[in-house]
Amino acid sequence: MSRPALADRIRRPRRRRTPPTPKGRIRRLRRRIALLFGLVSALGLVGMAIIAVQGDDRSWRAQVDTELRLRTSEIGANLHYDENGELTYPDPKEGDYDCPPVTLFKESGGQVSPIAAPHRPCLVVPADALQAVADEAGREQDTAESTTTTPDGHRLRLYAQPFSGPGTNDSGPVAVTAVDISGNVDDHQRLALLLTIACAVLAAASAAAGRWLAGRAVRPALAALDQQEAFFADAAHDLRTPVASLRVLAETGLRGEADSTEVMRRTLRQSTRMSELVDDLLTRARLRAGAVQLDREPLRLDQLVDTVVADTPTDGHRVTVRTEAVVVLADAGLLRRAVANLLGNALTHGHAPGQPADVEITVDSDGTVAVDDAGPGIPPELAESLFERFRSGKGSSGLGLSIAAWVAHAHGGSLTVATSDRGGTRFLLRLPVQKR
Repeated sequence: MSRPALADRIRRPRRRRTPPTPKGRIRRLRRRIALLFGLVSALGLVGMAIIAVQGDDRSWRAQVDTELRLRTSEIGANLHYDENGELTYPDPKEGDYDCPPVTLFKESGGQVSPIAAPHRPCLVVPADALQAVADEAGREQDTAESTTTTPDGHRLRLYAQPFSGPGTNDSGPVAVTAVDISGNVDDHQRLALLLTIACAVLAAASAAAGRWLAGRAVRPALAALDQQEAFFADAAHDLRTPVASLRVLAETGLRGEADSTEVMRRTLRQSTRMSELVDDLLTRARLRAGAVQLDREPLRLDQLVDTVVADTPTDGHRVTVRTEAVVVLADAGLLRRAVANLLGNALTHGHAPGQPADVEITVDSDGTVAVDDAGPGIPPELAESLFERFRSGKGSSGLGLSIAAWVAHAHGGSLTVATSDRGGTRFLLRLPVQKR
């Protein structure tokens, strides 16, 4: 290798593999689970198919061999020796050897030769195949089996059985029976083909099912990642402004450009806002994760609204409350949070710049809480998506409204927005009333 090429190779940076993202690792795990599930299923199906094919092969061969043994035994029952030790056997013209065809062999001069053959055989058996299996049975003095093919393509099964001679050490005749097994072979091959196709189809279905199951298995993990990303996005979006404001206030206080009391007051206001945002973020994350369990109990909705209004600092804004006694079955903490979010939204956005807000809260006996303001109202194009995150007016993330909507739906109610008779926005929180 030349020096320039070596230098180029040294200077050339290595390509680093980008580490997979959490979602990428989960999707890779899904593929591996699906592949493993499909592979195990395929191996199981192939194993069962092999066992079934081998079992069928042994079964039909055993059945054929049993029929052949019975056939040769029938011939053997008609073999006798006279007083001179001569073998007597049925006359082939009587048809006892025809179907299935049986050929009778006897040893003569050291060779096994046929002495009786089928008169009108139902099968044509090759003579060399008959002779070979008869020689083997006579030589071993034991049963012998073989398989051969006829010139016209038929598969034959041959079975040879030797019989005892007139004396103890004398060899007797050998009966060779043949049967056509082409149908058995075809059925066996058809079964093997069907099982192969079935295994392929079931393996494909198993792979698809494994992929679906793996997808269902990793779905909670993907949902958790989505919730985590949503939480981070909410936190980054909502905390950026108050953090920047706190930094500006700190820099202003250090430079001595403003009254320290006013700086501390504004700092306290921003820190309070950050605390509320953090609470909203955590509440929303728990709601999305399903970690919040409703603790339902009968409570006076009108009294709960009065308490929320009394605990909310108005800062010069005006809040009017009109209530009717009504009892609902709800989680007091979550419902208080929903009403407080609606009231806080009205106080923040329900007025013109530099003007105090004028908010009216009405509680009806049908379980409806109406929050009306006299602000600029909600544009019609934002009404449908108002309860989604990052979807409220004046730069707010809308977490408070989305939490209020979730609380309403969790209690079997609803939260809608409309135009108020006072010219601003009306939020209607409807809750089921407890039946007496």
